[in-house]
Amino acid sequence: MSDFDLDLRTVEEHIEEEFELEGSIVLGVLDGDTSDEKWLEAIGAGNVLILYVDGEVNELARGFARDVKESGGNLVHFRGFLIVTPPGIDVDTSRL
Repeated sequence: MSDFDLDLRTVEEHIEEEFELEGSIVLGVLDGDTSDEKWLEAIGAGNVLILYVDGEVNELARGFARDVKESGGNLVHFRGFLIVTPPGIDVDTSRL
């Protein structure tokens, strides 16, 4: 056991680099006023969108939903809101 050397400072630095998250949680309204490109830009920047859906969700999200899914992101419609996450951030729905 005396040969075991653990450098906690190096481990801490590695963890910080490995799990560095960028972006914010963006609240908005999905009503057709904001362009699909703006929503895709926000997701591309690493943001999570929580959008109140004012209308038919399938129609309103049609312009960006496929791009989000194909890039590895997630879309979850829950109680009148659309939650959109970039790749690498999952939405756990197991408790619903």
